[in-house]
Amino acid sequence: MASAQTSGDWMLVAAFDFGTTYSGYAFSLRDKPTMIQTNQAWNAGSEALVSLKTPTCVLLNPQKEFVAFGVEAEDKYLSLVEQGQHKPWMLFRRFKMMLHNNDGLNRNATVDDITGKKMPAMTIFEMSIRYLRDHLVDALKKQVDGIHESDILYVLTVPSIWNDAARQFMHEAAVMAGLASDRIKLALEPEAASVWCQHISSSFNADISKPGTQYMVVDLGGGTADISVHEKKFDTTLREIHKASGGPWGGTCVDQNFINWLTNIFGESTMSRFREEEMEGYFELLREFETKKRTITPDTDGPVTFRIPIVLRSIHDETIKRNLEQMKLTDEVALQGDKLRVAANIVRSWFSESIENTTQHMINLLSESKLINVSTILLVGGYGECKLVQDSVTKKIRNKNIIIPQEAGLVVLKGAVRFGHLSRLITSRVIKHRHGCVSEDANILTGYENESVLDGVFKSCA
Repeated sequence: MASAQTSGDWMLVAAFDFGTTYSGYAFSLRDKPTMIQTNQAWNAGSEALVSLKTPTCVLLNPQKEFVAFGVEAEDKYLSLVEQGQHKPWMLFRRFKMMLHNNDGLNRNATVDDITGKKMPAMTIFEMSIRYLRDHLVDALKKQVDGIHESDILYVLTVPSIWNDAARQFMHEAAVMAGLASDRIKLALEPEAASVWCQHISSSFNADISKPGTQYMVVDLGGGTADISVHEKKFDTTLREIHKASGGPWGGTCVDQNFINWLTNIFGESTMSRFREEEMEGYFELLREFETKKRTITPDTDGPVTFRIPIVLRSIHDETIKRNLEQMKLTDEVALQGDKLRVAANIVRSWFSESIENTTQHMINLLSESKLINVSTILLVGGYGECKLVQDSVTKKIRNKNIIIPQEAGLVVLKGAVRFGHLSRLITSRVIKHRHGCVSEDANILTGYENESVLDGVFKSCA
C-alpha cells in the first residue's frame, strides 16, 4: 500500500517545532494549505510571556513516568519544591542541545535533569514528541470534524547543521512516540523558513521570489544559529547553493552569560546553594530574566532592574560588596533589598558573544566568491526578533537587503507546514558527506525516506 507521503492520503499537515527553549505546533488542512493555525493556549512561564509556544521541559515522577510538559512541568516541579518533595522527581529542560554537541551519539546516550540525574535521551525526546502529538490531536478533535490521527502528515523541524546521526535520532524518537514512520518528514529549519518567506505576500517577497535571486536565511533559535543560502530557480523551485553552517550561538548563550555574571557577583558557592536550596527562587529569577531580556534594545539607557530573591543576597551579603569592589562595578551595579540594578551596557554585554559569533560568521560566508551574488538576508527565529541582533546585522552588513519577517519566531513552524503540502519545492542541496546511495540532488526537506540507509548511518555513529 502506498504511504501517505507518496499517495497524498493525508488530510492535514501538522508541524512540530521542537526547540531548545520553546516548542509548539501548527497545522493546516490539505484543501486550505495556507490557512495555518497555531495553538493559542500556551503560557511561556509567566503572565508576561503568553506565547504561541511553551517551554521545552519534561517532568518525571519518582517512578520515572511522564507527568507533564512545558510550563505545567515547571509549575508542578516548583509546587513540589515548596512542599519539599521534589528531590526524587526529575525535571529536564534545554536537552535538545545534546544533539548538537553529539560526539559519540548513540541510542544509549543520556541527558541530565536540572539536578544531574540521568535518563536515556531517546526516552525524553520520545515523551516530548508524544506530548505534542497528543496535544495536537486533542485540539483537532475540538476544531475539525472527521479528522483521525492516521489522516495527519507530520513534519518535524531540525537544524540543518545537525549531522545524520542527530537527524536519525529525532526520526526514531518520533516513531517511538507513536508517529507512523511513513507519515514523518524532517524539515531543515532554515529551508522551512525559506519556504514560508516565498509564500508571504508582502513588499519584500519580490526580493526573493524573482528567478535567479540568491539569498541567505539566518535562523536564530534558543540553541543554535543555523544558516543556509538559497537560489530561486526559473521553475519556481529552490536550491541550496552553500552547505548549511552555523554554531551554538542562540539565545541560551545570553542566559548562560547572565548566570555566569551573577556567579561572579555572588560567588560560586552561593549560587550553588541557591540552586539547591531555593529552587523556586532560582526558577523565578530565570523566568524574570527571560521577560526582561526581550526588552533590551541598542537604545536602552540607565539601569536595568532585576528582582532578586532576598534569600540570594542574605546567604552571603559581605561577599557581594567585596566582589563588586574588586570588579570595579560599584558605580554600575546596585543592590537594594530585592532589586538588582545593572547598567544597560553590562546587560548588552551578555548578548555580545552570540551576536558577534553569528554576525562574523555571516560576514565570512558572504566574502566567499561563490556567494558574491547573494542580495538579501532573511533573519528569522525567536532570537532573530532581538533588537540587538537586528542592529548588529544591519550595521555590520550594509550592502545587503536585511529582512525580518513579521512574527519571525513562527516563520520556521509555518514554513514546515507549508512544506508538507509542497514537498518538492526545494530540489537540490549541497551535502556535507556522502553515504552510499544518498543523492546530492536529494530533496533537502523530505527527511529520511530510506530508513535502511539511515539506520546504517546511525549505526556507524553509534
